[in-house]
Amino acid sequence: MSRYGVEERAGPHSPEYRLFFKDAAGRYISPFHDIPIYADPGKNVFNMVVEVPRWTNAKMEISTKEPLNPIKQDVKKGKLRFVANVFPHKGYIWNYGAIPQTWEDPGHKDENTGCCGDNDPIDVCEIGSKVCSRGEVIQVKVLGTLALIDEGETDWKVIAINVEDPEAASYNDIEDVRRMKPGYLEATVDWFRRYKVPDGKPENQFAFNGEFKGKDFALDVIKGTHEHWKALITKKTDGGEINCTNLTVSDSPFCCSQDCAKATVDAAPPCKAASPIPPEVDKWFYYQKN
Repeated sequence: MSRYGVEERAGPHSPEYRLFFKDAAGRYISPFHDIPIYADPGKNVFNMVVEVPRWTNAKMEISTKEPLNPIKQDVKKGKLRFVANVFPHKGYIWNYGAIPQTWEDPGHKDENTGCCGDNDPIDVCEIGSKVCSRGEVIQVKVLGTLALIDEGETDWKVIAINVEDPEAASYNDIEDVRRMKPGYLEATVDWFRRYKVPDGKPENQFAFNGEFKGKDFALDVIKGTHEHWKALITKKTDGGEINCTNLTVSDSPFCCSQDCAKATVDAAPPCKAASPIPPEVDKWFYYQKN
């Protein structure tokens, strides 16, 4: 029995598509604000909201600026966004998502990178063998992190593994990934470096020369983003357009009723079949590596 459920509105691969979240009792919640950061704080096990299943291309993300923060597909220049396949990669090469109750504050200059946050929850690349589902909430062990500098903003990429993975017990730090999944970390850097090149953008840059930092460093980064989220949700920081509507954070001025949350979901279009994925999404792009 999952602790969380989802409710689809409109059809996948349409601009109107939204995936709303519910708790175990069927009450609507925000995946950004109401799902706890920790699944087991004593063991440093975190909750992860899966936005993009491995091998898929649709750039789905928690909508930080809408009430209840449903998952929706990103839109750029009026078009639904699909990440390109830069050879030899197909779509996302991990289950990709975010740790709830974290926020990379755009008003805070990161002491490690010298760049401000990207205004989103912290991103996670989950490296287990199972292909997860969009909207699934899984429990993960954190192994390390990569500091992507995306168009001048700090965009941490946490490397983690599902605690239910058959090999999870063998993974405790970033060097275990290097040893047991040779090539995966190098492929991860390559993916993030080049994924925007097909859109005409330059290669992305990294802090620390693209070197991964280990588990303890990653835990400190996550805890810092959790503190920034606390300031956001209690209105100690101005979040700008970020929507902080929540149902469970007792000291938040943005707490709302279940009736209010239900009205938000009811206002969305009804669920319908997925729109076809454009055939050009399957194209492969080839580049010389610099």
